[in-house]
Amino acid sequence: MGLSLSKGQSLSLTKADGGNLSKVRMGLGWDSAAPVKRGLFGRGKAPEVDLDASAIFFDASGKVLDTVWFQQLSSKDGSTRHTGDNLTGAGDGDDETILVDLTKVSAAVSQIVFVISSYSQQTFDAVQNAFSRLVDDSSAGTPEVARYQLTDSGPHTAMIMSKVSRDGTGWTFKAIGERATGRSAMDLLTAAAKVL
Repeated sequence: MGLSLSKGQSLSLTKADGGNLSKVRMGLGWDSAAPVKRGLFGRGKAPEVDLDASAIFFDASGKVLDTVWFQQLSSKDGSTRHTGDNLTGAGDGDDETILVDLTKVSAAVSQIVFVISSYSQQTFDAVQNAFSRLVDDSSAGTPEVARYQLTDSGPHTAMIMSKVSRDGTGWTFKAIGERATGRSAMDLLTAAAKVL
């Protein structure tokens, strides 16, 4: 397991040998916090929570250059790919994944902000065990580098989870965890720009 980060903490993505991580996977996961509702015969299930993971690309001046989300699964520069929309958060591990080849990210991009939003507009009171984790896909065994476990429930419908920023010739990962409101990445452009 990777380093567990707290809100606001950063981690350099430079390897121990001095090299930089080149291919990373941002995994986001969550579960429904609602108790299972039982029917007359003891059957029932927790309501499904449809959260969406997205990546928003910014230049050094804070201008949005690109977005990767469920309606655009690949970045324009070909560096980033969303693996698909999970409508329920069911199952263990990552519910949605965004793959980033940092060596192919356009030189114009200075930061990539990762967000999750509730397309169904359920609030984070209905969500538990939300996390953002960064995995090194360029190393054998794809080790987890860092994890940010979200503990903030409330009446908001989105979270600015984390970001990767250019740091000289490499990149830095930062846990953010800021509340926001929106159904999709397009609703979160201004909120994401505030954490640059």
